[in-house]
Amino acid sequence: MRELDQLFERWLAHRWEQASDSERAVFLRMLDCEDDRLWRWFMGYEACPDAELAGLIASIRAIPA
Repeated sequence: MRELDQLFERWLAHRWEQASDSERAVFLRMLDCEDDRLWRWFMGYEACPDAELAGLIASIRAIPA
């Protein structure tokens, strides 16, 4: 999904280099999730049940466009 790709690219551009190994692992784990589920989490239609993923989603959403 193009919209998700844009969100992920922003995080990669702003955070990847400074991210800890554990943050990177959470990001990579997020990429294994289904696009439709990610979209619902990012748009706030559904709460992410995983605390680590939810924190990452919040930080990605906070990055200015």
